[in-house]
Amino acid sequence: MNCGTIATAAEQEHIAPSAVSKRLSDLEDSLGTQLLQRSNRGIEPTVAGAELLVLARSVLNDLDDIYYQIREHASGARGLVRVFANISTIAGFLPESLRTFMARHPNVQVQLEEKISSAVQHGVASNSADVGLYAHGNSQADGLTSLPYRRDELVVVAPLDHSLAARSAVGIRETLEYDYVGFHTGSYINHELLKSAREENLQFKCRMQATSFDALTLMVEAGMGIALMPRQVAQRYSCLARIVVLRLNEPWAHRELRICVRSIDRLSVAARLFVEHLREEMA
Repeated sequence: MNCGTIATAAEQEHIAPSAVSKRLSDLEDSLGTQLLQRSNRGIEPTVAGAELLVLARSVLNDLDDIYYQIREHASGARGLVRVFANISTIAGFLPESLRTFMARHPNVQVQLEEKISSAVQHGVASNSADVGLYAHGNSQADGLTSLPYRRDELVVVAPLDHSLAARSAVGIRETLEYDYVGFHTGSYINHELLKSAREENLQFKCRMQATSFDALTLMVEAGMGIALMPRQVAQRYSCLARIVVLRLNEPWAHRELRICVRSIDRLSVAARLFVEHLREEMA
């Protein structure tokens, strides 16, 4: 419609003028309205034709946007990554990893859910999550690819007036003489405490359970018992609460946090970029 004549439009599109004229006539017939005013001087759009031109340009622009947005998905510049992670990873390392990843890939959405380590693995295996972050322990889901992420250390936290507070380090047997504030049922921490109690022929005296490190710290500070938590988290809370941090002299206190996926090769580009970012941060 901007060309002024059918002949000019035909030349621009490299087709015969008769073909252009036929297509315009067919379009007017299908819409039931006149789109062009034809005269010896050429053609001009009618009001309907001008409106159609605006709408057509809008559609073409939208198609271009769709093309480039889908291309961004293919390159990993856009996308959604579903992540399950245990609370130790979330509280200790993941926030900084997410900050740097999302600064690099602002159009990738990371959907994060907290789960205990066994549920993290089962979630990835069942395709409820793309990437899992968990504490490496005795129970491992079959059929997953597992990669190292970080290492952390479990420590004992106790109230300032506790009989263990003057110690710098303790063994697990000594701690089992006291009441504990436990963590999630099925969590790595509770699993190791129950296992140690069985091996020592002692009772695990779990006075109460907490579902977050905030709640656990408050219960310890209030004198409800001692607890285990990662050193990095415990040191942060020790600056805010009246608790002490004691080294736990047990091999299993030093543990490996790992990444799990169903298959690296079958990850979306965005999920693969996320895993690669987590691995780069280890270097």
